[in-house]
Amino acid sequence: MPLHDLTEFLKLSSVLNYNLSAASLNRYNVLLFIIENKPLDTDSQRDRDAKSIIMESLGFLFAAYSQKRRRLGPMAVIHPIRAAALFARSQDQVGLVELLSALFHDILEDIQSTDFRTAQWKEMESVLFGILQRLGPEQEQQLVSNLLNLTRLSGESYYRYIGRLLDNAGDSPFLIQIKLADRLDNTLDMRIDLQDPLEGVDFFENLFQTLYVRNYQGKPLALGHPTSTVLNGARRLYQLFKNAVLLSLIRQKTSPGRSSKFDHLFEAVCTASLKEAQRTFIQLVHYHYRDTKEQRQLLLDTMDYCYRGRIDLVTKPDNEFLLDGLFSSYFGFATKKKWTRRFTAYIRTNR
Repeated sequence: MPLHDLTEFLKLSSVLNYNLSAASLNRYNVLLFIIENKPLDTDSQRDRDAKSIIMESLGFLFAAYSQKRRRLGPMAVIHPIRAAALFARSQDQVGLVELLSALFHDILEDIQSTDFRTAQWKEMESVLFGILQRLGPEQEQQLVSNLLNLTRLSGESYYRYIGRLLDNAGDSPFLIQIKLADRLDNTLDMRIDLQDPLEGVDFFENLFQTLYVRNYQGKPLALGHPTSTVLNGARRLYQLFKNAVLLSLIRQKTSPGRSSKFDHLFEAVCTASLKEAQRTFIQLVHYHYRDTKEQRQLLLDTMDYCYRGRIDLVTKPDNEFLLDGLFSSYFGFATKKKWTRRFTAYIRTNR
């Protein structure tokens, strides 16, 4: 399946969620879901040992994320598993350390000792140290280094975080692919829909009609207005901002001679981001911004902005261009708390 296909992503999510919700969890089934029967080593014994370590790691993840939920409601553990699956499915071969890095990529940010009782935390620490001891010294060192590089530090802006990750990825180029898989999963996991809102909608036909047909009133959507969720349009834009930063810095910092697997994930994040932007735009003009004259003016302003080359610049807020300083004004903060405070103030002002 295309990695960026939302409908297929929702199907995979439902299968995984069904397995995770079973009364008796089969970790081997989850492992097969992730790697699609790929070997983790060419040697059969080492392959069995590696899969055993992964299954033990899955047990640790289930315990660590047991009380946590995603913003839209599903179990939080589904994210690292899905991200690892997206990473593994983009590779011809996947190794033990790479897969562990993908599974544990958020562990240092998400899991804190204060989330658990003392005895429970000590037991989890014991399990984690046991997993590390089963690795060779070089594997353990590489895994720890990978997790530190994948973790956003307290007070670190997203720009600096991605810049640091890319600077340190020289010895482990698959780190960038893991981050791309992480962003791909977060981009696709912004809606709980029965079907893709773009299904049956020709996005560019809508744009063409709006721009060139004087009496165009817009086409009604087959689906009604989606129910409100905690993941609103503003939060979706924040996720797309992260993608724009990651993709831009990757293009700036990495060499043209990237592997095809690298490009596969890169293009998947690009396509998923574009599709999500289209979904957000279609929802906006069909349900909230109905005046076609105003829609046309916004489109023309955006076209002019791009034509002038300002889309390629880092800009500050400007009275002439509405889009100037958009990222820095509303998304470029070092902490989520600052972003929430700023955006809440904006919402209250513009109601």
